[in-house]
Amino acid sequence: MSKPIVGIACHGFSSEAQISMQSAQTVFETIAHHYAKVYYLKITEKRWTVIDRHGKEQVIPIGTFDFIDNGRKKRFSVVFNALHGSPGEDGKLAATLELAGIPHTSCNSYTAGLTFNKRDCIAIARRMGIPTAVSMILDQGETLDIVQLEKKLGYPCFVKANRAGSSFGVYKVHNRKELETSLPKAFSEDTQLIIEKALEGREVSVGVVRINEKITVLPITEIISQNDFFDYAAKYEGQSQEITPADLPPTWKEKVHTIAIELYDKMGLEGITRSEFIFHNGTPHLLEINTVPGMTPASIIPQQCQKANISLLDLFKGLITTALKSNTSTK
Repeated sequence: MSKPIVGIACHGFSSEAQISMQSAQTVFETIAHHYAKVYYLKITEKRWTVIDRHGKEQVIPIGTFDFIDNGRKKRFSVVFNALHGSPGEDGKLAATLELAGIPHTSCNSYTAGLTFNKRDCIAIARRMGIPTAVSMILDQGETLDIVQLEKKLGYPCFVKANRAGSSFGVYKVHNRKELETSLPKAFSEDTQLIIEKALEGREVSVGVVRINEKITVLPITEIISQNDFFDYAAKYEGQSQEITPADLPPTWKEKVHTIAIELYDKMGLEGITRSEFIFHNGTPHLLEINTVPGMTPASIIPQQCQKANISLLDLFKGLITTALKSNTSTK
């Protein structure tokens, strides 16, 4: 059987584009010598570009997966999704791949859209009985009832762009003035916001992966930010302490393991995911689910894999193999 032609989807439309390119580079450098053909599939709003290992670029029609290699027409047999934000994490790329019949390494378009939307994801988690922070929603153009917010949430609280990642459009506010100044900044990332009560407690990140039908919870990471919360600088500029494995009480670890697996299974997640929780009064409260977690040198998943004695090569090859098998089994 011929080796698959792998496309690594990267860049995207959001503020996370550069992080996506770094993740894609990690994947490319890890797997390039283990498959016959590996390419970057760089996706921007105005054009799609295929880039080979020598840096040679060719523009292809948007929404297609065919390209020319050495004078011959080729087609990706599988796409590794390293595209953070839209369209890689919100389901738009997955929908295009599904129509084309090309397997990929993350969840389907419906589940991606659901989890990328913080409001919807939290609402489903609550219906499952999973604790979350008290919250309110606000759309651009609406007037916020600040008195109601202060009564329901109090300060501090978090103002979050509803559909964004890597802490873009997220602000921790401590008073009315900070609240009012944070709203337009958050709206610059998305037309929808979710505003949540700030929970005090220990924050953890839980990686979960399905390879060959087996769901595995990776060693948990505790995040201790040097900043007011786990913002962009804490995530990518070294302004946090990330402890893997987290030194948690056994009952806490068991609770968050159970919830992480339940979320993965019942929400229809696939590939590698990372869920964020805060232990408030000893109970894990879900913050968000990331279906295309970062793979940069500063990212959490590579740290967790190292502690689990899983090489990135084995992880990436496992994700690709699982995607190909899943696509074959659904035909």
